[in-house]
Amino acid sequence: MQLDVAINSAIDEAEVINLYRANGWSSADKPKELMAALRNSHTLVTARVSGKLVGIGNAISDGHLVVYYPHMLVLPECQGQGLGRKMMEAMQERYQGFHQQMLTADGDAIQFYESIGFERAGKTAPMWIYAGTEH
Repeated sequence: MQLDVAINSAIDEAEVINLYRANGWSSADKPKELMAALRNSHTLVTARVSGKLVGIGNAISDGHLVVYYPHMLVLPECQGQGLGRKMMEAMQERYQGFHQQMLTADGDAIQFYESIGFERAGKTAPMWIYAGTEH
């Protein structure tokens, strides 16, 4: 298996829609908006195995203090192999030292994000890595 994790690499609409549909994400039903959102992200991370897109994630950020990770997907048949972890490591390396890193997780994703350092924000499912003390 030849894995390539890349930041801000080119993406093709058909491969992106396939990945989102395979994960049951409704944003696949809005391909124009989805592609614009991904391409206009502060950072886009992709994972490819032998050239095939098997994972994607993005970040929205002010570039200095706060980053939000809205999307992180891995093809269902490739989950549990460390691909999501490698993509998040690439993102967290880029945003290391930021005051706040946040995301919203549900279902099985909660345990995954906790395993890489995120924690629950109060009693809600949104999770973050937060360096402040005022909350």
